[in-house]
Amino acid sequence: MHRNGKDTMPGLVSAMQGFCVIGIVILVGYLTARMQIGGPSAQMVLNRVSFFISSPCLMFAILSKEPIFEIFHPSIIVAFLSAMAVGVAFLLLNRSFFHLGAADATIGALNSLYLNSNNIGLPIATYILGNPALVAPILVMQQAVFTPIGLTTLDVTTKGKASLKAIASQPLHQPLLLGSLAGILVSALNARIGWYPVPNFIFDPIKMIGDSAVPLILMAFGMSLRGSRPMNERKRRDATIAVVLLKNVAMPVIAFLLAYFLMGFRGATLYACVVLAALPTGQNVYNYASRYNVGLSFARDGILISTISSPIIIAVVAALLS
Repeated sequence: MHRNGKDTMPGLVSAMQGFCVIGIVILVGYLTARMQIGGPSAQMVLNRVSFFISSPCLMFAILSKEPIFEIFHPSIIVAFLSAMAVGVAFLLLNRSFFHLGAADATIGALNSLYLNSNNIGLPIATYILGNPALVAPILVMQQAVFTPIGLTTLDVTTKGKASLKAIASQPLHQPLLLGSLAGILVSALNARIGWYPVPNFIFDPIKMIGDSAVPLILMAFGMSLRGSRPMNERKRRDATIAVVLLKNVAMPVIAFLLAYFLMGFRGATLYACVVLAALPTGQNVYNYASRYNVGLSFARDGILISTISSPIIIAVVAALLS
């Protein structure tokens, strides 16, 4: 028993230290907004810079140096199946209990399955799991699969029609996906020719810009918390609670079962699968809700409550599995 306690503590301490690092930067962002430093558009500027410039550079820098066979690790099967399971579960719950419209139900399903692999996932993978490349397969999966499906469904449910051209071009409008795909291409080329093809005078500024992604997105998230009043809309309160339970509790449990019994993972791989499944809902869902003007408060509340409760679940995972 004592030996297990000694094995557990380093992982738990590492998890708490990681959240402390993340929390301090988020707090700085919140205080920045309260003191109105940068003006009312500061959050938008940080979000746009990180979304369009810093994060794609970071994903390129990470993936281009990562061995191609490690990028598409079998753990992606766990991430995909666990995400699909909770998304379908929300749709079944909605049909039986919540009776939300098709567009709001789509937002609810995305809230349940969409991992915050960028804003929170990158810092957690960096500071807790020690390898930011672990979120790359999840990010590629979400941007290439879940985003086009979700936006297509919202197109149909809000407009009554969907353009095939618009659906096909959706991935091309995702800078993170483009940066990831460019990094994967360089990684594959590296494996093929046996040497890294990007010269240092080009790679170094890309990495330098990419290194700003994590602090920028955490500060922007902290700014977004100023003035938020979650769970004001009673009609969707039960659905929001269901979303958070599916995302933060059910998904890690499903990921553990799949990773342990289906894939046979043990040790660090099993730990990473469950920790990443416990990530909160991605802020992308609010962007999609805003784009189609549906379920705005529903999306925001799910993201906020999920983000607040996620550290508790990850701490439990660290105590049990690390």
